[in-house]
Amino acid sequence: MPVTSKSARPVGRPPDTDLQERRRAEILDAATTIFAEHGLAAADVQEIANKTGVGKGTVYRYFPSKEDLFLAAVDHGMRSLKQAINAATTETEEPLERIAQGVRGYLTFFDENPKIVELLIHERAHFRDRKEPTYFVHREANLGPWRELFRGLIDAGVVRDQPVEQIIEVISGLVYGTMFTNYFAGRKSNLARQCESILNIVFHGILISQEEANHGK
Repeated sequence: MPVTSKSARPVGRPPDTDLQERRRAEILDAATTIFAEHGLAAADVQEIANKTGVGKGTVYRYFPSKEDLFLAAVDHGMRSLKQAINAATTETEEPLERIAQGVRGYLTFFDENPKIVELLIHERAHFRDRKEPTYFVHREANLGPWRELFRGLIDAGVVRDQPVEQIIEVISGLVYGTMFTNYFAGRKSNLARQCESILNIVFHGILISQEEANHGK
């Protein structure tokens, strides 16, 4: 019987990267649900595996520890938020409408995904020593186009000449606070109406112009 050289042995099938990505996403979706329901400490990785339909060892092949899995789930949620906002803003090139659609997309995402809000709360509770929470890491990474948009509006004379970072901080803080208020206290009005109220204050402020004041006399 001829001897097959070591180099002539058939090469194993390469890993299916698409399948691996799908499996990873399925694990993260299941982990999001379990962590949101039980928190990090009480969550059982076996329950996450059962919900995904894989063995517990498979989960650990993708994520070395429960903590790694939790943080990956938060990261997964923030990437989904970015996708939702991108999808909401791609239909228009008009700058003010892009801002409006971004605010709507942001609040709609968290309204439809309250589990992600829970993960943000649990992350803050369990990882207080982290230099920066996942939410703010992603926020900073995604602000570039919005900075450019506001600079363009200032240059065009549409927005008052003021520090762009100040504008970003105020609007970001407003929608961030609204998201948590909606979650803890319950949304008190139709989401579209709530977004319009926020945009009205952002675009027009609360003070009347001198022209309006003179007209009212």
